[in-house]
Amino acid sequence: MLGKILILALFFYFLVLLQTSFLVHFRIFGFALNFVFIAVVLINIFEKPQKYSGMAAAFIGGLFLDIFSAGVIGFNVLILVVLAFLLKTFFKKYVRLSIC
Repeated sequence: MLGKILILALFFYFLVLLQTSFLVHFRIFGFALNFVFIAVVLINIFEKPQKYSGMAAAFIGGLFLDIFSAGVIGFNVLILVVLAFLLKTFFKKYVRLSIC
């Protein structure tokens, strides 16, 4: 589990670094894409609902976004962790996959 968290931390560090330094100059309809948000959503969608490394990914991604931004520390962490929790809850309650 520690190795997975380290890999997630490195992945999100480079993703936030790329997003805040380089990709901010490329806008689509006036908006810059938030690749950390997209990565957290995809990790939580493709992960089993019983596992919680998606929540760790949301925390790590939000923490790095907060560190690299000029806003309040904890805002992005809160947004991404709540999003991951809602996705996990939705998939546990409403989605049934019959994989044998």
